[in-house]
Amino acid sequence: MTSRLNPIDMAKYVSARRALDYVEDGMRIGLGTGSTAAWMVRCLGEMVREDGLRVTGVPTSSRTADLARQVGIPIAALEDVKWLDLTIDGADEFDGDLNLIKGGGGALLQEKIVATASDMMVVITDATKNVETLGAFPLPVEVIPFGWQTTKALIEESLIGMDVGGRSVTLRLNRDAPYRTDEGNLILDLHLRRIGNPRQLALILNQIPGVVENGLFLDICDVVVVGASDGSVEVRDINNGSVTREQIDIRDDDNIFVNVSE
Repeated sequence: MTSRLNPIDMAKYVSARRALDYVEDGMRIGLGTGSTAAWMVRCLGEMVREDGLRVTGVPTSSRTADLARQVGIPIAALEDVKWLDLTIDGADEFDGDLNLIKGGGGALLQEKIVATASDMMVVITDATKNVETLGAFPLPVEVIPFGWQTTKALIEESLIGMDVGGRSVTLRLNRDAPYRTDEGNLILDLHLRRIGNPRQLALILNQIPGVVENGLFLDICDVVVVGASDGSVEVRDINNGSVTREQIDIRDDDNIFVNVSE
């Protein structure tokens, strides 16, 4: 299996594999959305099927729910389990304080709800997502369809006085139609280039009528696992300030994506 992985997928795979060291039998686990999180779901499914691990997964999107069912992870709705022990998810950017931009996959609302309903959030990623200052990746903002053009104009107006490097706002498309989230909402992507004050920006955005949620995840992430193409990982823990480097033991008989499609 590992010989078929390109360097990017190898980095995603080893970060996902290492993050599952935080999983214990009986846990309720938030299952993230995106290409890196999909590796984690596959690896977790392997542990459920082959090792008898007992967990309950709470997916953050319909895509993740479908994959979890496919690989054999029992799933439940957040309202049924109420609170989670752990959430494992990817990120589009992270900084030195483990603040994140998320939502590139369009699931930021469910991802933020699930992450904040967890005792711990572990982010799995690669070194390309590490930035000194958030904002190079467009910041997703989920808005309701009604009056979205007005909401967009209000966002653009609010950015005039903000410490950002750009103020372009675009409607996310799915081919020729507006992209729709699982809740039927729209996403506006804010092309800011640099976000000088993420806390202020998050507060301002969420006060604008029509805005449901923004993709700034501040003071939510506890650990970032950064995978590399050589099979190594760097584990950054914000709670104890530690940074450790490890080599992941990759089994040649790993078979996590045979007959599994994302």
